[in-house]
Amino acid sequence: MAISLAQSTLFSKTSLFLRSSCNGLNRLTFCVPFSSGSSLSTKKKWKPPVASVLELGGVKIAKGDVVRDDPTNNVPDIIFAKLGMQLHRRKQHPIGILKNAIFEYFDANYPNKFDTFDDLCPIVSVKQNFDDVLVPADHVSRSFNDTYYIDSQTVLRCHTSAHQAELLRGGHTHFLVTGDVYRRDSIDSTHYPVFHQMEGVCVFSPEDWEASGVDGTDYAAQDLKKCLEGLARHLFGAVEMRWIDTYFPFTNPSYELEIYFQDKWLEVLGCGVTEQEILKRSGKLDNVAWAFGLGLERLAMVLFDIPDIRLFWSTDERFTSQFSQGQLGVKFKPFSKYPPCYKDMSFWISESFTENNLCEVVRGVAGDLVEEVSLIDNFTNKKGMTSQCYRIAYRSMERSLTDEEINDLQWQVRDQVQNKLNVVLR
Repeated sequence: MAISLAQSTLFSKTSLFLRSSCNGLNRLTFCVPFSSGSSLSTKKKWKPPVASVLELGGVKIAKGDVVRDDPTNNVPDIIFAKLGMQLHRRKQHPIGILKNAIFEYFDANYPNKFDTFDDLCPIVSVKQNFDDVLVPADHVSRSFNDTYYIDSQTVLRCHTSAHQAELLRGGHTHFLVTGDVYRRDSIDSTHYPVFHQMEGVCVFSPEDWEASGVDGTDYAAQDLKKCLEGLARHLFGAVEMRWIDTYFPFTNPSYELEIYFQDKWLEVLGCGVTEQEILKRSGKLDNVAWAFGLGLERLAMVLFDIPDIRLFWSTDERFTSQFSQGQLGVKFKPFSKYPPCYKDMSFWISESFTENNLCEVVRGVAGDLVEEVSLIDNFTNKKGMTSQCYRIAYRSMERSLTDEEINDLQWQVRDQVQNKLNVVLR
C-alpha cells in the first residue's frame, strides 16, 4: 500500500504507499493499467487508454485520454502537461537518484528477490485506485475535491497502491512499485499536485514463519521493521529511529518510522502487515504480507536540501547541473532568491466552495509562478454569510517577475475565481 508522506494525505495522516523490465527506449509500451476494468456500480463501462510510445524523458499520452468532454472530468491542462514526464526514471534527477539508491539497497540485501516496476501507466480504474485497497465507499479521498477524475470510472492514480492487487493476482510476491501520483492539493513549498511514491510488498508462506515460534502476523511485522531500519540507515546513515503505532485501512498492525535527523524527528514512511482481505481477494488465503510506502519528494528535499517542491520540475541548468547519477545527498546550492509578491483576495463563499478548488484555479492561471495560497482571514456576518481572504504569493524560482505580469495574473485569477467558484468578490 503506498503510504506516502510527501504530500497532503489521502487518509488522516500518512496516505497510501516501480524498476521495470521495460528498459528499452525505442520499443512500444502500452500505457494501460494492469486491470482490464472490472464492472463497477456505475453506468459507463470503464475503458483502458490507448497504447503509448516510450520516449527518452517520458511517455506520450494522448490528451483525449485524459482531458475529456465528460461531466465528471476535472483534469486541467496543467496537470495533463505533467503526465508521462516520469522524473523517477531520470538517472541524474534527484527523484531518480533516490529511487535507484533504494533499489540498490534491496538488490544488495535481497538479491534477485524483488521485482521492480517504474513504468506503469498512471491512468487507472476507480476499482484499482480505491476498492482494491479497501478505501471505504464514503471516504473523502474519493471526492472530486481530492482526486482527478477522467470519467466516473477512471482516475489519475492517487497512489502506487493502485497496481498492488493486479500484481498480487499476477503471481508477484516481492515487488517495488515507483510512479508519479496525482492529487488535488494545497499550494505551498512542500505540496504539489503531482509527486512520486514508492511502495514495497513482501508475501510470506506458512513455511516461512512456522519454525520461528511466532505467528504469521508477528513474523511479518518483525521482518518489516528489520528491512526498513536497514533502508533508513542506507539512506541517512547511523541515525536514531523510533516506531509509532498508527492506523491505515489496508494494514493491521500499522506503523510509521521516524528518524532523528538534523536535530529533529522526521517521518520517513508508513507501513504495516497487509489486511488479510486484500490477500484473500488476490487468491492468497494462507499467506501474510507486509507493505511499506514513502514519498520520494519528501525524502529528496531532506537529503538534497531542496527548499521548494516546484524545483523538481525545473529545467533550468542551474538546478539540473547540480546532480549526477549515483550521487545521493549532494546538497543543493540556491542559485537565486527572487522576492515574492503578495496579493490578497477576499470574497463571500458559497456552500460549494473548497480551498482545493481555489488552488486549482490559481494554479491553472499562474502555474509554477504561484508559491503559496494561504487563508489569512475568515468571518461570518450576522446574516450568516461567510467571507474568506486568501493571500497569494507569486514568485519565480528562476527570474524576477515584473509588476505588470503579476497584476495581470492576479486579475485573471480574480476573474476565474468569480466565474468558476460561485463566489462574490469583495
